[in-house]
Amino acid sequence: MKAALTSLALMLALPACAQSKPAQAANDADPALWVVKDADTTIYLFGTIHVLKPGLSWFDEAVKTAFDKSDQLMLEMVQPDPATMQQIVMKNGFVTTGPTLTEQLPADKRGAYLKAVTDLGADPRNFDRMKPWLVGVTLSLAPIQKLGYDPKNGPETVLADAAKAANKPVAGLETAEQQIGFFNGLSQKAQIEFLTSTVDDLPKAGEEMAEMVDEWAKGDPDALAKTMNESLKDSPEVAKTLLTDRNARWATWIKERMAKPGTIFIAVGAGHLAGNDSVQAQLAKQGIKAERIAY
Repeated sequence: MKAALTSLALMLALPACAQSKPAQAANDADPALWVVKDADTTIYLFGTIHVLKPGLSWFDEAVKTAFDKSDQLMLEMVQPDPATMQQIVMKNGFVTTGPTLTEQLPADKRGAYLKAVTDLGADPRNFDRMKPWLVGVTLSLAPIQKLGYDPKNGPETVLADAAKAANKPVAGLETAEQQIGFFNGLSQKAQIEFLTSTVDDLPKAGEEMAEMVDEWAKGDPDALAKTMNESLKDSPEVAKTLLTDRNARWATWIKERMAKPGTIFIAVGAGHLAGNDSVQAQLAKQGIKAERIAY
């Protein structure tokens, strides 16, 4: 489940979203913020939790100041319209021939998988032509949505709306096709492992999500790295595809962008800004230091 929750960027690509609940009294959150700068270029690095419950007050203090100073917002990806995204998911997330998904699962995992699907109120046959990665992400969303987590409350949506209101350009480090392609390019073995581990840990989804949000709100990237990324060690292929390789590419993008003047606010999943293979660590390998902003 931690691996699935770490991958919730894809949640923004799926058509189903929980209904937003009424706003609650705001709770103060102070998530971590870093800056990379030289004489004429400043790049802020802000880690997000892609889905949140209403009521967390985080878009203030240093985060708001950094955003207001920025000329452009960079996200992991700019969300396409729902019809376009649905076409991308349909093209990459389904197969028409071969063994059904249920048949592909290890015999000792099928019972728990079928229960997880039926607990959603779904017919397992409707999942049989979906690829394992898509089913894994879909199943990971169900308990989170029931608890009120929603991308509408997530930092990406809030920041994108603020950028639009301020006439700031918004761009993506990746495209929707690329993000889905990362999952789609996983080996069959890695996809099955991703699905079965998600099913095994479904009962703990709410607890683990709450732990990640709490660590994010406290601005504790070390604890967040342990919580979000520890389980990926069990699947080096998933860790390399979803974290390490992307972090390295983003660090290269930042290095190249430093050659041009301006101020950029980059918001990516907080797991990418924590741990030994973080974007900051990749930048350090290229001789660039990211400094934590205290607030």
